[in-house]
Amino acid sequence: MKQAKTLSKQEVRRVLDYVATRKHALRNRAMILTTFLCGVRVGELAQLRVGDVVGADGTIKTEVHLDKERTKHQHARTVFINERLRKELATYVATLTVRSPQQPLFGTQKNRERGFTPNTAAQHFLTMYRGAGIDGASSHSGRRTFITSLANKGVGVRVLMSLAGHQSMSTTQSYIDVNAELMRKAVELA
Repeated sequence: MKQAKTLSKQEVRRVLDYVATRKHALRNRAMILTTFLCGVRVGELAQLRVGDVVGADGTIKTEVHLDKERTKHQHARTVFINERLRKELATYVATLTVRSPQQPLFGTQKNRERGFTPNTAAQHFLTMYRGAGIDGASSHSGRRTFITSLANKGVGVRVLMSLAGHQSMSTTQSYIDVNAELMRKAVELA
């Protein structure tokens, strides 16, 4: 099976510009950036609840704890949320009319109280990428781009493995898109 495309900064900007012109722009922007800035899987994204991300004091948490029931291989893990994503999520959460901790973070258009299923979220990502004219992108593109981007910045594979929630280093290595930037940096080390 072909791997999801990793996106350039220009392609990420293009999809964000596209969703900005559509209904539910803030929700869709937050969904996209959550995959690109912390590398969650679409199934994990679909299962996020308001209480996972928003603290009792109303601020966006710096870490999200995913129990084993909400991860791909049933291994609990912690997802770290950087400052940029915390700001994006705060902007989005401010638009929610109900902020019950058990409410899905990302509600669907048809039913705000019911969140996306992993499958409907994956289909939604495909629709957004296609609308932005980005071929080969899927719901996994954000995750692959997250891992590749950190690898390009010199983050070690063991740290990447932990951030991705992988149990095998070879799995993490398969996510890294070898590109010209990575090769230039490697050659400069010689």
